[in-house]
Amino acid sequence: MNNHTVESCSKAKMAIRDTLDVVGGKWKLVLISVLQSGKKGFNELSREAGISPRILSKELHEMEMNGLVSRTVCHTKPITVQYELTAYSQTLNEVLIAMQKWGHLHRQKIISRE
Repeated sequence: MNNHTVESCSKAKMAIRDTLDVVGGKWKLVLISVLQSGKKGFNELSREAGISPRILSKELHEMEMNGLVSRTVCHTKPITVQYELTAYSQTLNEVLIAMQKWGHLHRQKIISRE
């Protein structure tokens, strides 16, 4: 292999690692898909995603730090918090569509084996 190929392969691995650092794990992409229908409160997100409040809090904090969701404190009594996707999160649309297509294909493959 020449240096250009090694360098490009290394950059590709680094880019994949960076992506997985931001959206990897069991919940982040699920939360993005739930939030695609609009703003949600914390409890609503927990219920719709089927995620415990403790884990949800951690995931939302990480997603906010990476610019994928925004958090708005509503001045209600009691105080509520709304979460929504940022414009930046839209840059993941192609990834989500590709994963959805692959997931459907894989499910069909597994079902056809039974």
